[in-house]
Amino acid sequence: MITITPVPRALVPVDSEAAARISAPNYDEFQGDGEIWSLLQSNPMSVLRVTMAHCDTASRDNIESGDTDTSLARAKGNMEELVASALTREVRNVLWVYEIRDPRRPDLPQIGLGGMARTAQIRTEATPQGTIIRNEGIREPKSRGRADLIEATSAIVGTVNNAVDDVSGAIQAALRSHADSAAPNFEVTDHHGNLHRVWIVDDTGAIAGFRQLFAEEPHAYVADGNHRSAAAAKLGYETFLAVFFPAAAMGIYPYNRLVTNVDDPAGGLSAAVAKNFEIGGTLEAEAYQPTATHSIGLYSPEQGWMQLRPLPGTFDPDNAVEAIDADIVQRKLFAEVFGIENAGDPHLTFVGSNKDATWLQAAVDEGRAAYAVTLPAVTMDQFIAVCTQNRHMPPKSTWFEPKIRSGLIMALL
Repeated sequence: MITITPVPRALVPVDSEAAARISAPNYDEFQGDGEIWSLLQSNPMSVLRVTMAHCDTASRDNIESGDTDTSLARAKGNMEELVASALTREVRNVLWVYEIRDPRRPDLPQIGLGGMARTAQIRTEATPQGTIIRNEGIREPKSRGRADLIEATSAIVGTVNNAVDDVSGAIQAALRSHADSAAPNFEVTDHHGNLHRVWIVDDTGAIAGFRQLFAEEPHAYVADGNHRSAAAAKLGYETFLAVFFPAAAMGIYPYNRLVTNVDDPAGGLSAAVAKNFEIGGTLEAEAYQPTATHSIGLYSPEQGWMQLRPLPGTFDPDNAVEAIDADIVQRKLFAEVFGIENAGDPHLTFVGSNKDATWLQAAVDEGRAAYAVTLPAVTMDQFIAVCTQNRHMPPKSTWFEPKIRSGLIMALL
């Protein structure tokens, strides 16, 4: 079962105009701190002042290196300003219905339920029967940083994005019915053109009905925010801020790679790659983003875009992780051809779908990278298979989009 409880004290925008000024992309959607600093110059009330306070500086040159005592103190002060601002109000004991409309999928709006989820239900080695299944390992420094921010601000701003099976469709139908019955409390369009709409649910009968529906779900799968849930658990909190979406309506987009500062393979690129991949030849397209599983793009200035397909024997089809293209290229391309043994190597840069294949090609053509690798999006079936096998997804392999917008609902502690 999945237990969702109302947020005891929630901080929300007073209206749509306030939502546009406060809310922001999540901190991990940016390619660097410079992008965050630039956004804060145009939108100084953004919640990024809290979640990325080290970037809230007078000049780009003053950006600090991560969570320092100074930046955490600044985050605390910025959060206090946000609470006191005329842009926000506090509501108590609420759930919320959250809809995201992606213009790329106009007929498939993503709608879910937000509230507080239980840390005791997260599946770990200590709780192997947990019903909230993570898809990646936890890095201590990252979870510690999020925990320090929660303690400094006395608030949970980061929301964990989860998928549920909803095999019967009952959750989707109930959420849709609620949303169709009234106008949202506020809405905002993000820089990608996605429309985010929020209905605050404070009626006790509606809350009880939604909670019962989710109690019947056997599992949930963490799509985004593993470290945000780990931060709450690290602090000993019983709950963390979360939204649960029916899996069928969620979108997964490609997560690509750049390779920098590596030697050319001995004997030439094509010969080295051909040991593990069928090479489909040079593509005429200006930029190649594959859409089918086991179709991979490799770009170099000398040879342009090549289409690669893994040869038989390069992965075990019964191992849900090994069958994912991100894992195949890590083992058979990065490690064997370029000598990059692990995904944390500084010669690899991970690029989410907020940057397209044209952007990656330009990075190579301009000398900022040696090679670009484009991968097809992981399918939802692949993602769930990894979770149900109690395995971890390859690092940086799932780019769930649209992403939950930060600052629409915050939990005050």
